[in-house]
Amino acid sequence: MALRNAVLAALLDGEASGYELAKGFDASIANFWMATPQQLYRELARMESEGLLSARVVRQERRPDKRLFRLTDAGRAALREFAAAPPKPGTVRDELMIKVAMLDDAEPGAVRVHIEERAQWARAKLERYERLRGRLLDGRTEAEHFREGERVGPYLALLRGIAFEQDNLRWCELALTVLDAREAPGGRDDEANSRDRRAR
Repeated sequence: MALRNAVLAALLDGEASGYELAKGFDASIANFWMATPQQLYRELARMESEGLLSARVVRQERRPDKRLFRLTDAGRAALREFAAAPPKPGTVRDELMIKVAMLDDAEPGAVRVHIEERAQWARAKLERYERLRGRLLDGRTEAEHFREGERVGPYLALLRGIAFEQDNLRWCELALTVLDAREAPGGRDDEANSRDRRAR
């Protein structure tokens, strides 16, 4: 998926600045498409030059002027074309999983720290997602939102993000429990230490 398709989809909610889009990416679709602010600003400039977006400048008294982007008819047509095309198979590229795969031949303590950081990250994302869920529901129940909400797509994508981070957190907790058990008296580490002492 090209970054532009994620930008087009984000602008369906209305015009937004580059800063607001970057924040929105972090809160809603970062699990599905990552982009740095620099990449995002470059893509916005390209999309504007190609006629997919239009921009207007908003003057601000105590802050720099900001540019608000919105979809053009050409942008909406490009988004409809993207939505109709079959999606490419998803792939996962996760450096932590490479470190975990070599856990038995590395320093377990260092890998443990990385897993703890991933768990902390997942908890923080879930907190942000729950705040976003509250804003999207706006006092309605989930069933009411599905029935009556103007747009259900962002909410369905949010639910997938919540499920993704919940699964990440469950896996982290399992991995940490396994490492705790192996480090406990009688665990794998004690056996390895005993073998090392005997070898000496």
